Amino acid sequence: MATTIQISEDLQKKLVERRLFERETYEEVIRDLIEDATEISEETKIELQESREQARKGRVHSFSSVKKEAGF
Repeated sequence: MATTIQISEDLQKKLVERRLFERETYEEVIRDLIEDATEISEETKIELQESREQARKGRVHSFSSVKKEAGF
């Protein structure tokens, strides 16, 4: 069942800018955005878990030591 929604002109312009091709529908653009957000979210969760494990094991470097190694 299709429905209509109201969006601002500003949001409409942003959706148009995100189109991958001229005839892509707003629904396709929104679905792509939702899919991207979901993928990033799951990926981020995994990376955070890995980072926590590294920190627990003491495999971390301070910002100042990294700067020093990089010559800044």
